[in-house]
Amino acid sequence: MRQAALERKTAETAISVSLDLEGTGKRDIATGVGFFDHMLDQLARHSMIDITVRATGDTHIDDHHTVEDTGIALGQALREALGDKAGITRYGSAYLPMDDTLSRVALDISGRPFLVFEADFGVEKIGSFDTQLVREFFQAFAFNAGITLHAHCLYGANAHHIAESLFKALARALREAIAEDPRAGSAIPSTKGVL
Repeated sequence: MRQAALERKTAETAISVSLDLEGTGKRDIATGVGFFDHMLDQLARHSMIDITVRATGDTHIDDHHTVEDTGIALGQALREALGDKAGITRYGSAYLPMDDTLSRVALDISGRPFLVFEADFGVEKIGSFDTQLVREFFQAFAFNAGITLHAHCLYGANAHHIAESLFKALARALREAIAEDPRAGSAIPSTKGVL
């Protein structure tokens, strides 16, 4: 069963997450940050990973800690749910068009975390949501999941579309990478024998 559940508590946030990699994209998400909930909803729906998130944080200051710590928790849960990564496809990529915007995400479930993130939102806020937090989530998620993640918005004019296309592209790339490769059996997809 490729599932995981964990809790993360700090002086700034309290977060519980659960993932089921064999899911259908069911989601039950409440972080107290409306736009972020919308993005996580897209992540679950398009990755076909069942995701539950409950988060409370110091949003009276801003949304930074809640978004970053949720990325940490989801990344750790993904890493746990993947176990030794035997039989997975490992690599995934997606181009995601959304109206005026085109984004590309490529990733490697390598055990070697790295992030390349390029997106020009053109504005500081989407509603009350700080656009810098999209990168913060991607970084926290990638480093805690142990994935090499390249995320690029190739072009776009609408900041909402840019953020959403990046999350959806991440979802589609994850869906591909976590899929079990029927030709690989239980082999670790690395010449090193470990990821």
